[in-house]
Amino acid sequence: MYWLVIINLSLFSLVLCDDPPSRLVYLSQGPVRGYKDLDLDLFVFYGIPYAKAPTGYEKFKAPLPPPVWTEPFEAVNKNIICPQNDIATMISQNKIVQEDCLIANVYMPETNRKKLPVLVHFHGGAFTIGWGDIRNFENSKEIIQVSFNHRLGVHGFLCLGTKDVPGNAGMKDQVALLRWIKNNIENFGGNPDEITLSGYNSGSSSVDLMTISKMAQGLFKRVIVESGVSIAPFSVQIDPIKNAKRYADFFKFENVDNFYELEFFYKNLSYTELNSKNSLSRPDSTFLMTPCVERDVGEERFLDDNPVNIIKSGNYKKLRMLYGYGEIDGQFRIPLLEHWEYWMNIRFLEFLPADLQFENEIEKYRVAEEIKTLYFGDKVIGKNTMPEFVEYFTDVMFAYPTLRSAKLHVESGHNQIYLYETSKAVYDNPAVLPINESVSDQCSKSIRVLNDYWKESRQYKYDVEDLKTVKDVFLETLINFITEGFFFSELIIPGLRKWKPVNLNWSPQLYIGESFKLKKSLKKKKALFWDKIYQKHYVYPSAPPAPPPENNDT
Repeated sequence: MYWLVIINLSLFSLVLCDDPPSRLVYLSQGPVRGYKDLDLDLFVFYGIPYAKAPTGYEKFKAPLPPPVWTEPFEAVNKNIICPQNDIATMISQNKIVQEDCLIANVYMPETNRKKLPVLVHFHGGAFTIGWGDIRNFENSKEIIQVSFNHRLGVHGFLCLGTKDVPGNAGMKDQVALLRWIKNNIENFGGNPDEITLSGYNSGSSSVDLMTISKMAQGLFKRVIVESGVSIAPFSVQIDPIKNAKRYADFFKFENVDNFYELEFFYKNLSYTELNSKNSLSRPDSTFLMTPCVERDVGEERFLDDNPVNIIKSGNYKKLRMLYGYGEIDGQFRIPLLEHWEYWMNIRFLEFLPADLQFENEIEKYRVAEEIKTLYFGDKVIGKNTMPEFVEYFTDVMFAYPTLRSAKLHVESGHNQIYLYETSKAVYDNPAVLPINESVSDQCSKSIRVLNDYWKESRQYKYDVEDLKTVKDVFLETLINFITEGFFFSELIIPGLRKWKPVNLNWSPQLYIGESFKLKKSLKKKKALFWDKIYQKHYVYPSAPPAPPPENNDT
């Protein structure tokens, strides 16, 4: 009998030992229990509600306060995502799409240190797809990390300028998340006064928009902008009402010119219907449903003017910023080359960015041909011009907007922007820059296609081990920025004490390739070329006009 008791106790101990260690954290909402992820070697709290998405006819409004509870909330569900286009289902089949999707994931290192710096990850996905995850920093013991979901596509960014559809629901979700972090992160061991925001693609645009939004002021200390800025053609809608009509056209809704019928139409669409259409392949470098300048409807606004005006005014808090783009960011357009090449050869003007406006078709054609000649010369656009194709969309969507934005900031008195470019060699190696699982299969495919092209042409050779070292060093540099907020010990990157804030000539600029090099502006010639075009033809994003009188049927 004695031995049976011993055996049973031993088995019970084994069962207990199999349970991962847990941490109980007390929030204003109630207690939350997270568990240790043995792969990440971090305590992880998945799926904590930071706000509640309104439903029904109010589904486009600002988020509501989060729920409260008394019993410990088991923070273990890491599969919740917001309603989004079906393209996202190509990535992962185990995700749970649900209406009430405004959740945060908190990653906490096992340490006795308190007041750790906090890094908040803003996911990419063209404001249309994606969900919160962490990338590259998984093993850091020096920082608390947070990822999160927000409303996407039409659900998050329909902008009609009315009480029920004011616009920027997805951006207001993001601000609600930052307010939640500010109020709760200390309970996880984080420092609410040392919060850094980081994003890629549309996540980067969101981060950059946060820096000029009065709604987000005081909620963070520094930012890392990676391939997406507030003035990129895809970041803020030029004409939100026009875009709402365009999207309704996908459903063959005929009464688009009746404003109240249009609003009623959107209010009655299900979440599945709202996200059923794909606007990711527009030739004008926009995604239709993105942030907007809001009309004043008597409520708190995320964006009350267009970004260029706000930056020029200097009326925003100037924070320390890492500001950069990738040399081949435009590679995500490669799957469209086969569909676009015919029209790019005969009507290149259709592929100009949407934030350019011309007096007439003749002027637009002339400028388009000038741009086409700069990038493609007299070549026929097709598979053999893939590098030129990638460079064009890199410059139009990422590189030039970043450079233009940096210059506008400097002109307004901002002297804490550090400019960088990531080389094609770094992108070319999964060992160096792992592909985020939350990007679409199209992006993964485009990377493989482009890599194959370059390998066949043997234009680019590099040492993988050197690149791994570059990755490790740069991640250490970023962590140094997040934890200390200043640059970067000679022991980390020799010579980087010379990396000064960028000036009006886009210099200096850190080039991250097989090694680190501080250079003068890497794209000055093309930036000056685009400057001339944008100075003459740029069209400012505007808020929706006041709705017509309700009895007006026009």
